[in-house]
Amino acid sequence: MAAAAAVVLLALLVRQFVITWYPVVSDSMAPTVSTGSHVVVDKLGWRLGGLQHGDVVVLTSPADGTLLVKRVVGRAGDEVRIDDAILVVNDRPLEEPYVDHSRIDATYFGPVTVPADHVFVMGDNRFGSIDSRVFGPVPLPDVVGRVITDLG
Repeated sequence: MAAAAAVVLLALLVRQFVITWYPVVSDSMAPTVSTGSHVVVDKLGWRLGGLQHGDVVVLTSPADGTLLVKRVVGRAGDEVRIDDAILVVNDRPLEEPYVDHSRIDATYFGPVTVPADHVFVMGDNRFGSIDSRVFGPVPLPDVVGRVITDLG
């Protein structure tokens, strides 16, 4: 009985502090992550190695406290802007094959410089995403974790 309780306790601790999963409730990351799927999230590893450009993360929305899935497009010190639907970071246009640029043609934003201890996040479905373009850069403590995989 004690062994079973220890296993359950260990599983709960792992889920709370190391790895867990979350349902995806919006299409803001389509086509990368679909509404109704579940993502597995590393809650610890990213804190040790930091977040990189392109990482998909789960974060707490600064607007209303809900959990969101977004892509990191800017880190501390980066200048982020959109020029005619093309994401430009530090004056370098980025290739983003997961973004449907035809839906956001003639879109402009920024520039915004990401402050220390923040990230700038955007959904891959740029036309249907409420992200840092609306609520600004996200403080690192609001990042829950990095998405490891989409369970579908």
